[in-house]
Order: sequence, then C-alpha cells, then structure tokens
Amino acid sequence: MKKAGILTKITILVLVLIVPGFLYYLLVTEGKNRYTPLRILGPKTTLKTTHKVNGKDVPDTLYHTLRDFKLTDQDGNPVSLKTFDKKIFIAGFFYTNCPNVCSQMNNNVRQLVLNYSKNKMVYFVSITVDPMRDSAAVLKKYAATFKPASNRWLFLTGDTSTIYNLARRGFLVNAVQTGKDDFTYDDKLILIDGDKRIRGYYIGASVDDVNKLNDEIKVLLSEEILKHDTPLY
Repeated sequence: MKKAGILTKITILVLVLIVPGFLYYLLVTEGKNRYTPLRILGPKTTLKTTHKVNGKDVPDTLYHTLRDFKLTDQDGNPVSLKTFDKKIFIAGFFYTNCPNVCSQMNNNVRQLVLNYSKNKMVYFVSITVDPMRDSAAVLKKYAATFKPASNRWLFLTGDTSTIYNLARRGFLVNAVQTGKDDFTYDDKLILIDGDKRIRGYYIGASVDDVNKLNDEIKVLLSEEILKHDTPLY
C-alpha cells in the first residue's frame, strides 16, 4: 500500500509539472492539437553529416551554444557552465543601483524561483553589469531582499570584460557601460537548455512574458527529462 501511495504522489507531481506546459502549446498553436517544441535560437550551421528522421536523411545542424565562463556568486563561490551540468537555467542582467526596472524584473524572477523551488533541474542566474561596485558582498545583501532565499538563484559578478562578452557573444544580448552610472543592457530573461543552447527570450518586467516563460520552462523540462532520462526531483 505504501508503494502504491508513493507512485500516486509521483504521478501527481509529474502532471502538475508537465501538463500545464503542454496545454499551453496545444492551445496557442493556431488551435491545432499538436505539441510544439521550443525553437533553438541564435546562429546555426548546417553540417554535411545527416541523421534519420522517419526513414529520411536530414542534415545535422550545429547550433549556437554558450562558451564556458568563470564568475563568482553572492557567497563567493566560483560559477561556470559546469555548475549547470544537466540543468536548465534562466539568466538575466541587472545591477543593484538600477531604478525600478531591475526590481520589477527580479520580483518576477522571485516568483519563478518559488514555482520551481522543489525542482533541482532549474536554476536562475542574475548577472550584474556593474561588477566594479557589485561585489559578492553587495550582491549577497541585495539577494537577501528577495525572500525566501534559494541556493539555485545565483547573483553573479566578475571581470567586466568577461561579463560583457558573455552577454554579447554568449547570450546574444546587449550589455555595455555608457557612463559613470549609466548602463545599456537588454532587460530580457533568457532560457537555456541542458546543452547550453538559447531556447527563448522574455521581457523580464512583463507579467505576460514571465507567465509565458513559466509555461515554456515546463515544456523544456519535459524535453530534458525525455532526452537525458533525468529524474524530476
């Protein structure tokens, strides 16, 4: 009886996690009852090699992926792509002295963090564009304002050139310092899959976009589970 109870709970968790994402795509794809996987974004190269799809040879594609990086989180721990091995993560850029937009965006991220607080496959990354002032200690104090704290919401700082190159060449978004206290950067949240490919961009301060991101995280989770046979929790 105990075993049956555990299986029932696991089934309920799977349905709660995955079904809303699938329903979202069933409803928004022009009314057609079919599952639509997320696109892979960024530059791509068609290779000379092929693979079989329904008995036909289809050219392989090399997609844009993030290159490795070395940054530091709010607790002073080193963070690189290895930190997110077999994980998906949602990244965004901000700085602690930013006016309203950053607070609004990170409050939206906080809600997503709460939604996925029990899912060890999902991480959230907020990267400062003002690393000269946003040290690990400053980020730790800033992170404490978004309660409850989560060890899977990382606030990152590091070398300026590393951060700006990561933004432009990795995440394919804008990030640059335009004056002493001025920064130009995209207020996007970026969804990254387990293979470190970009799967979506969302306006971080937009409730509608963040709700869409919430649904698409579930779709991507289902894809990763099927691809890597990864446990949900």
